[in-house]
Amino acid sequence: MRFLRRNAADTEAPATEPTAEAESTPVVGKGRPTPKRREAQGRRSGPVPPPPRTQREAFKRMRGSKVSKEERRAAATERRQRMMAGEDKYLLPRDRGPVKAYIRDLVDSRRNLMGLFMPLAILVFVALLTPSLAVQRYATLATTFMLIAMVIEGLVLGRLVTRKVRAKFPTEPIKGISIGWYSFIRASQLRRLRVPKPRVKPGEAVK
Repeated sequence: MRFLRRNAADTEAPATEPTAEAESTPVVGKGRPTPKRREAQGRRSGPVPPPPRTQREAFKRMRGSKVSKEERRAAATERRQRMMAGEDKYLLPRDRGPVKAYIRDLVDSRRNLMGLFMPLAILVFVALLTPSLAVQRYATLATTFMLIAMVIEGLVLGRLVTRKVRAKFPTEPIKGISIGWYSFIRASQLRRLRVPKPRVKPGEAVK
């Protein structure tokens, strides 16, 4: 009996009281202390995101952040103004760079027949709605000649702009088709609707 009581007494160890260090350091999974708020925020915050490439991406970022409608409108208006002014940071990727700026100046310094493309399309649409067959025939004939003239002018303009761009930027990889198409699209738009706005006046020399 005494032997059994000794074994029971020996196996029962007194409970140790927790030390001050154990109480002050809370332990989470795997025996590691919980990180402080500053450390957690530092881990969460990654690298600064790059600036938005398009206006649609900028709108999505603004919708995700807690910004008021007035601030969104003001930011959109400011971006629009800077884009119209030709600031490279706020332009679309297709319009960025000194090469594209030089192409726009060359196109804007010329009076192009292709600038009448949109008014001509509206005139043809109105002519087709008229019941007179004679008006429709004349409108179709005039439109055909105008389109042929625009295509020829576009080809001449593309070759001219490509030659000047290659002389201005000899080290840049210049693709004639890409420059010709960019020049054609720019010239076929009304001068008031071109984005960014023209920096030179018609007839002004561009070096």
